Amino acid sequence: MNRSLGSSDDRRVGVVEVPTSAVVDGLPETHLGSRRYHNPLFRATKRGLDIVICSAILLLLLPIFILTALAIAITDGFPVIIRHKRVGQHGKEIQIFKFRTMVRDADLVLKQHPGLMAEYEKNFKLDYDPRITKMGRWLRQSSVDEFPQLLNVIRGEMSLVGPRPIVTAELEKYGADQDAYLAMKPGCAGLWQCSGRSRTTYDQRVALDAQYYQEASTWMDAQIICRTFISMIKRDGAC
Repeated sequence: MNRSLGSSDDRRVGVVEVPTSAVVDGLPETHLGSRRYHNPLFRATKRGLDIVICSAILLLLLPIFILTALAIAITDGFPVIIRHKRVGQHGKEIQIFKFRTMVRDADLVLKQHPGLMAEYEKNFKLDYDPRITKMGRWLRQSSVDEFPQLLNVIRGEMSLVGPRPIVTAELEKYGADQDAYLAMKPGCAGLWQCSGRSRTTYDQRVALDAQYYQEASTWMDAQIICRTFISMIKRDGAC
């Protein structure tokens, strides 16, 4: 499932172009793989597994949720859980939940550092982010900060496996792959999380999301979940 990824010029390798003559859920079918992703049986199976697996994980992780919330409150006060605006399926705005990993005036800190603001606007991430608290850095490296997104999965706004949740400004970076991205629910896990995470370039991240749309299957989801779990344990590519 690992493909070698190069520059932005070759990021569409493996994606088969077909005429835009069909429409799926109101969006043009631009990839052959969309027929598989939109298969009713696959979608029903995916949603059913999302509910069952997330419910079980939430019960198992409840002690970690409580301890994490207490640790954040004690070390840096409230709020403990924050919401971020992201692009959901069909372009609908959703609010994803995360444990707070940054200082409370994070936006102000970024505005006070023009160089960091420029870096963020270019890649939508920072190699070194001074806004992240000591507790927050550990939460990010362990991916514990993303555990509350399981609630988004239960609510039907996200899926266990899918593309990275992005902000609206990032859509333009997807170019011809925008339709593919908007056809899917964002995922807690995905090819990006188990393929280097922060070590990947933005073009590589887009290519991985497009690849998932093309090749999505229940077996692929199972592989991604297992590989993501291993990456979390190893903290592979975590920032």
